[in-house]
This record gives sequence, structure tokens and C-alpha cells, in this order.
Amino acid sequence: MPRIEITRDQCKGCELCVHACPQGILGMSKDINKKGYFFAQVVDAPRCIGCRMCAITCPDVAIAIGMHGTMYHYFTY
Repeated sequence: MPRIEITRDQCKGCELCVHACPQGILGMSKDINKKGYFFAQVVDAPRCIGCRMCAITCPDVAIAIGMHGTMYHYFTY
């Protein structure tokens, strides 16, 4: 099963990942991060199909997807 890791203090709450997820797995938190934004969080992890659309659309590179022991990072900056 894929594992979604969101760096909460790197997220600016743009909600692009929430809208990009075809399974509706991500949602916005009621808590605020260090930057003062509501951050994205995993709402329903077992439904994840590992498409990585959330990680691809995140402009802040705050999302990483782990799959069978391999961690996928799309950008290295």
C-alpha cells in the first residue's frame, strides 16, 4: 500500500493536492502550521492507489509518496 507523507510546515494550504487526488484521500486540516496556514492531511489512507498526482501538483514539494519501501521525490530542490 502506498504511504503519503506530507511535511506540514512546508505546506502553504493551496489545496491543489486535494483537488488533484482522484480518490479524495486528502483534506485540509483544522490546525495551523508554523507559517500560519491550514495544511493538507491524509483523510482516508487505505483508498490510496499510488497515482502520485498529489505529489506532482504540489508547488511546495511538501508531499512524498512511499511505495513498497521506495520513496519517490519528483523534485530535488
